[in-house]
Amino acid sequence: MDEILEILEKDARTPVEDIAKMLKKKPVAVKEAIRKFEKGGVILKYKAVINKELIRDSGSEVRALIEVNITPQKDVGFDKIAERIYSFPEVTSCYLVSGTYDLLLIVEGKDLHTVAQFVAEKLSPLENIRGTATHFLLKKYKEDGIILKHKEENKRIAISY
Repeated sequence: MDEILEILEKDARTPVEDIAKMLKKKPVAVKEAIRKFEKGGVILKYKAVINKELIRDSGSEVRALIEVNITPQKDVGFDKIAERIYSFPEVTSCYLVSGTYDLLLIVEGKDLHTVAQFVAEKLSPLENIRGTATHFLLKKYKEDGIILKHKEENKRIAISY
């Protein structure tokens, strides 16, 4: 992978001037390379990794990993059904995987019931869906290569008599 992309992947907020110094290039050349990556669709988006555990409130979302077993369609394979599935707003990520199941989805909803309702009413009834397995995320320890720090639990002082 290109060195500029590696730097931006680790920290998208790295200033062009710093990247240029690291790579011993002119800032103008780095800026132009980044512009080409953006225009060519190599860089799709810049995003922040947010530790939602630290801002969790009553309105926080529930995430689930859903394994989906499908029957591929003639002449289009998995692509057409995957496109139908990833079009749902609840689906934040969709991957074709090897193994027991064909697709792995990351789904978000306001609560467990909402995600369960999505599976029961929207996903499972689709043609070519042979089965699903839903795994609710209970706690994240690491995301996108970043170890997430968690709130300290209420530590009670041991009292002895």
